[in-house]
Amino acid sequence: MILTCLTMIKRNKMLIFLISVSVLILTGFLFMQQKSFGQNPQGQRLERILKSPNYKDGKFQNLVETPVMAKDISYWKLMKQMFHSENNRIPPKSLPSIHSNLKGNVIDSTEIIWFGHSSYLIKTLGKNILVDPVFSKRASPVSFTGVTCFAGSSPFSINDLPNIDVMVLTHDHYDHMDYKTIMLLQNRTQIYIVPLGVGQHLEHWGIDPKKIIELDWWEKSEVIPGIEFTATPARHFSGRGFVRNKTLWASFVVKTNKSKIFIGGDSGFGPQFKEIGEKFGPFDIAFLESGQYNKFWPNIHSMPEETVQEAVELKTKVLFPVHWGKFKLSLHPWDEPIKRVIKRADEMQVTYTTPLIGEPIILEGNLTKSKWFELISE
Repeated sequence: MILTCLTMIKRNKMLIFLISVSVLILTGFLFMQQKSFGQNPQGQRLERILKSPNYKDGKFQNLVETPVMAKDISYWKLMKQMFHSENNRIPPKSLPSIHSNLKGNVIDSTEIIWFGHSSYLIKTLGKNILVDPVFSKRASPVSFTGVTCFAGSSPFSINDLPNIDVMVLTHDHYDHMDYKTIMLLQNRTQIYIVPLGVGQHLEHWGIDPKKIIELDWWEKSEVIPGIEFTATPARHFSGRGFVRNKTLWASFVVKTNKSKIFIGGDSGFGPQFKEIGEKFGPFDIAFLESGQYNKFWPNIHSMPEETVQEAVELKTKVLFPVHWGKFKLSLHPWDEPIKRVIKRADEMQVTYTTPLIGEPIILEGNLTKSKWFELISE
């Protein structure tokens, strides 16, 4: 009798365990069905990807071997470090900004407005080019959890933006490709320039496929007369769910009869910068990531000193450090990236610009070299 009871208890425990696991799996499956996660390439988009020289063994590849984590680092070490990192990863005060008129009159020059992290507006030849827009409060697929933006770093709303002639998306990570922002701008955006496969996300979200132009590395398109976009290599990875590298990541060269601009996206240091500089340089300005780095993942994001070296190899006249000043996505102090970039740039005599969020800079005019971030820590 006792043996029978023990057997029944064990069976009940096992049944409860199996039910619990099933519920968790079902919950996770349903959660991942949200549209914000996007959709892996299929149909004609997948057929084109399979022909790409950058797609091998069922996924896109970098030009050089690029493990996401350093060889001697485990996820346990990473999680442990997350709880023992610097205390000043978040600014102690609200960030200052300038709420400029983004819909202002067209001027005969190239104007640039940075929105923090890797989002910025380029106004040139009477056209508006919006890069990696994230106007949500979180870099996340959902609104109720995820990394929140710094206080004061989001002074603009979607309504402040002008109509967008071209939206450039460098890859599909949440801090560069925000579902809510893209949906709110879909009726005001004419063309989307994206790397191979990323168009599947947009089409899944209801964007007209005729408005989407996908480019492989080294492919170009003059979607607007007088403005040529060329996709160039970057050293990174992609993925909005558990599966990685089904879509491509890229940097972009934007060439007009007035200027030549490099949009760096996310990239670790690598030989691609010298090659791009030799093929397309010199550039008038280069937007290069300078934050969210760590020795745990040294290949997929650039250290600040590497950012300056990339500017040299690209032969750019001006370095614009981005990918900082909005989200806490790494372990370093929030203002460390820009301080290290400036130090190295001064040592190497590299010209840079450091405007406030929302502060317009004129490419052909005087460039702001403000150290506004130092006031936050006083």
